[in-house]
Amino acid sequence: MTQSGHGAVPYRTSLLPYGFGRGHSAFGQCLLCANSGHLGVTLLIIGTVNRQLSIVTPVGWTYEDPKGDVMLRVVFVGALPASFAGRVGALLGVGSNIAITDEAGVAAFMPEAEVLVTMVFTATMGAAASRLRLVQVPGAGLDRIDRLALPSGVALANVHGHETGIAEYVIGAMLALSRNFTQLDTNLRSGRWNSQWVPGVPPPPAWPELAGRTLAILGYGRIGQAVARRARVFGMHVVALRRDAAQADSNAVIRGPEAFGELLAQADHVVITLPLTPATRGLIGEREIRAMKPGAFLINVARAEIVDEQALYRALQERQIAGAALDVWYRYPTSSDPVLASTCAFHELPNVLMTPHVSGWTDGMLEARAKLIAENIQRVARDEAPLNCVP
Repeated sequence: MTQSGHGAVPYRTSLLPYGFGRGHSAFGQCLLCANSGHLGVTLLIIGTVNRQLSIVTPVGWTYEDPKGDVMLRVVFVGALPASFAGRVGALLGVGSNIAITDEAGVAAFMPEAEVLVTMVFTATMGAAASRLRLVQVPGAGLDRIDRLALPSGVALANVHGHETGIAEYVIGAMLALSRNFTQLDTNLRSGRWNSQWVPGVPPPPAWPELAGRTLAILGYGRIGQAVARRARVFGMHVVALRRDAAQADSNAVIRGPEAFGELLAQADHVVITLPLTPATRGLIGEREIRAMKPGAFLINVARAEIVDEQALYRALQERQIAGAALDVWYRYPTSSDPVLASTCAFHELPNVLMTPHVSGWTDGMLEARAKLIAENIQRVARDEAPLNCVP
């Protein structure tokens, strides 16, 4: 028996044989009831090591036969959605039977699932769903959701709460890139001072300040607006690309799609916060990168596929632009084994800041998303419309 914490509620983990529930429901037969009188939450971690099933339950709850009471059945699909399961379980005040599985194993749960917390939804999943009521995306992006595959009457909702963390990342990335923090740190660790303090050596070029520089934000939704507010505090001139340019903004000059090339040519820093759609896939290629200033920096916190992979690599390798901060990638892990984030050797380029899609991974984001996901599960249980539904 092990102890772990999820918010203010302590959790206890126990292990059962992997075959638990086999031959019956994919959700198993062993359910929990809370001491408060509410039906409880069962967390079924499917496919763990040593062919064991890990069941995580709040301390003080006991295994009990619900005697026919209906449990709302919720499935968290994949590594990212599963990271919210403990927090969501701690917040739920309605009875829920919660299973955690990967994309390969979700088929077994589809016939009984009433809520899916998932980044992906396919036609196969839709065809197997008979009780589904809500597809809850635990992020903002819907690029892996086949909306045509959603059964009639099934609600689709997403969550935000990541804009503060991502905006802070963007500011940090602009500072790190323009002042070359990574290289300065590496050199000083080996005794090399790239500074004005070395006797008899000419001082290095002065670093550019963010104040007075132009920041172009491609996409002016929640993230773009959060970036703009912070950039203005640093004294930057902010221009933003938005489909509807008629609505004025106090933090940025808003331009329409027709000004795309002009913004690229003006900017010292270009930040991508657009959603990935058929229209934005490959939006920035060789021509667009060549339109940027040679001293400009590109920061992508949206989706990698918005920028042509080969064109970006060549531009950085040949110093067509000064550098890039990339938090979103062309390849992602499918197991715990190491995996390079691209087929191109970005990891060999000194002018690239590489981070593994963590710009929005903050305590504030986790708390905000868990609360909304839990609230929507509760709303489904009460036959109410979920929050943040996507039309």
